[in-house]
Amino acid sequence: MARLIRVALILVFFPALLSAVVGWYGAAGFLHPEKRALTRDMTRDADVTFAQIGAHREDFDVRAPDGTMLRGWKVHAAKPNGSWILVFHGVADNRYGMVGHARLLLQAEYDVVMMDARAHGASDGAMASYGWLERKDTSAVIDALEQAEHPLHLFALGNSMGAGIALQSAGADARIEAVAAEAPFADLQEAAYDYAGLQRWPTLGKTLFAPGASTVVYRGERLAGFRASEVSSIKAVQHRTFPLLLICDGADVVLPCRHSEKILRAANGPKELWRVPGALHTGAMGTAPAEFRRRVIAFFDRERLKPREPAPTALRKPD
Repeated sequence: MARLIRVALILVFFPALLSAVVGWYGAAGFLHPEKRALTRDMTRDADVTFAQIGAHREDFDVRAPDGTMLRGWKVHAAKPNGSWILVFHGVADNRYGMVGHARLLLQAEYDVVMMDARAHGASDGAMASYGWLERKDTSAVIDALEQAEHPLHLFALGNSMGAGIALQSAGADARIEAVAAEAPFADLQEAAYDYAGLQRWPTLGKTLFAPGASTVVYRGERLAGFRASEVSSIKAVQHRTFPLLLICDGADVVLPCRHSEKILRAANGPKELWRVPGALHTGAMGTAPAEFRRRVIAFFDRERLKPREPAPTALRKPD
């Protein structure tokens, strides 16, 4: 009987203990994702893509408030309408990963800014903070863009990590007038449940493997020096009212639709949710290209044609 009890205890507690250990060591990797280098071939391919629609790019380097050098592109449409869209890529990717999205926007006469997030691509940075530092980086990019281009309107579009950063940036800086976000994370703790559940069983990440989810967040906070609870798309949409198009991918197991649904419920401003049946993580444009274009461009066109209201001074830049 005693042996059976020991075996039962091991079966119950070992997965939780293993999860906590994995979370402890996994926190460093969470803050330092694999870096996808921006190659010359990527740049050449992007130039060919842009040239096909009469667009042209130029390098756009911006110094972040903490001194980190952020590198990216400004891409001008063939017949610009005067509005610009900040395009944010996902984790372990770089600006090249959003060339397809940029092409769509450029064809609709929007100029775009495509930056490598800190610690990604060609940008410097000791770590990725998923919005904590990146929202300040975004304000520095906007400062530089306004000095050079004087945009009539400014919007944002992002995927996955980039969607979360876009939402947090808009929550902190009212110069961003509207956001289209595909597969954003609700907050870091909620995302940790999905990763602890092996991106298949989030309920498992909230129960048996919850120690791993909590450990990665706890250790990450101490390594990075910021509170994970403040890295939150939910708090961003509660803090400031702005038009919001949320896109959730129906077959997404990385950041399932419940993240977008939580953000939708929390948002106070004009909002809509498009669920894309069968789409994998960030796969909406590939799964339903015509509908993606129609919805995204209609969303930005609608906001572009509205009278622009001055941004409240207190929200122009994050603290």
